[in-house]
Amino acid sequence: MDSLVVIVYLAAMVGFGIWGRFKAKNQDDFLVAGRRLGGLLYTGTMSAVVLGGASTIGGVGLGYTAGLSGMWLVFSIGLGIILLSLLFAPKIQKLEIYTVSQMLELRYGKGSRLVSGAIMTAYGLMISTTSTVAYATIFHALFDLDRFWSVIIGGGIVITYSMLGGMWSITLTDFVQFLIQTVGIFLIMLPLVLQRAGGLGELFSVLPPEQTSPVGIGWQAILGYILIYTLGLLIGQDIWQRVFTARTPAVARWGGLSAGVYCLLYAVAGALIGMAALRIVPGIAVPDDVFVAVVDASMSPVVAGFVLAAALAAMMSTASGSLLAASTVCRQDIVEPLLAKRQIVPVAQTAEGTGGADAAASAGTTRTIAQSLVRETGDEVRDSRIYLIGLGIVTLALALIMPSVVEALTVAYNLLVAGLFVPILGGLVFRRGTIVGVMAGMILGSVTTIVIMITVDIYANEAIYFGLLASLLGYLVGSLVSKPTSPEIMAAWRERLSR
Repeated sequence: MDSLVVIVYLAAMVGFGIWGRFKAKNQDDFLVAGRRLGGLLYTGTMSAVVLGGASTIGGVGLGYTAGLSGMWLVFSIGLGIILLSLLFAPKIQKLEIYTVSQMLELRYGKGSRLVSGAIMTAYGLMISTTSTVAYATIFHALFDLDRFWSVIIGGGIVITYSMLGGMWSITLTDFVQFLIQTVGIFLIMLPLVLQRAGGLGELFSVLPPEQTSPVGIGWQAILGYILIYTLGLLIGQDIWQRVFTARTPAVARWGGLSAGVYCLLYAVAGALIGMAALRIVPGIAVPDDVFVAVVDASMSPVVAGFVLAAALAAMMSTASGSLLAASTVCRQDIVEPLLAKRQIVPVAQTAEGTGGADAAASAGTTRTIAQSLVRETGDEVRDSRIYLIGLGIVTLALALIMPSVVEALTVAYNLLVAGLFVPILGGLVFRRGTIVGVMAGMILGSVTTIVIMITVDIYANEAIYFGLLASLLGYLVGSLVSKPTSPEIMAAWRERLSR
């Protein structure tokens, strides 16, 4: 019976994907839902995209191993959404762009888009991979499928409904998934599991102090979570792409704040469920297996089916949103700029020697021609679907070789924060920042983090500490020793923000 409930849910997700296909009539619809989401839809889709496999399966697993302080991973995500919404989201919404890398180009000028796009694409793929790994565990438990078929079938469903209508399909499915996970986690799973464990009071009385302390994992671990996830949420393409869907700056601010508070509550709920699982299903060696085990031990088949559907909702919403983000960046910031450069070369050569205004006019013409050629290579929505399918296949391959959701999430956020946080934040608050500083910050931060993850450990806090420090030094030194960003670029940037 629990399997039947999940099958109905999965069929409904594909149905919503088909519905979204009829709303995705152009590039704006496919990538940013026409930039017209109101507060309710915006809150639902923002909550759904950040609360994925690591937040659900991983959050419960951390509660099982670390107790109440296991909430800090998801709690840090909520803090990031709140800070983004209150400090930067209204400004970001005004830019009317598609990607974070485009923001860097608007603010600093040309030169950073390819590198930043590569970092952001890798981040999006890793985030999608974490959720794919997580929902594969649900498929394995429900349908007794091996890992390969769990990944392929689950991933195929996500790719299908995401490909059909892009952001509109994802928004519609996200909102339904948000409702399902709210009922499943808060109204069903949390009270049932706590009751089965003897109640909240008894749970706190029988567990050791380190399990019931909100800081039991230690301040160094908590700082690591904040640096990785809070800062990462401020700059992630999957998050910014949701900000771009808001109808107004006010929707971006207050809808995002609501989503952030929801995440804080979700963090505490996941930790409490994990703590209760210690009493219900003790002795589980793999933390990622705790969620399914405690569901099987605590609930009837129908109720278990609904709760597992809620977990799938959380995972699939993040997987689809991150996949769309990765495909958007790959196309907009890596492939199409490279194609545009190839189109520019033959025409630009005809302008050599014309001098002065003629050369500038010719260069401007070549850019326009190149952009037109890129746009006219085919239907934009069709091309976006092709990119999404291609990167979806890459995600499935990564999910088959990446064993841990928290491991994949750590790799993604380490690269994102160390490589892009300083250049992006600098662009919003530091007027002296230049493209030379951006390139130095991105390269030094990313390389430092990768080297430490390889030589020390993926989970080593030193990776993010030294990565951020290297990025900051590179950004500041590079900016101060190079020429300031041109007045024309800064004027265009200010004009965008004043809309």
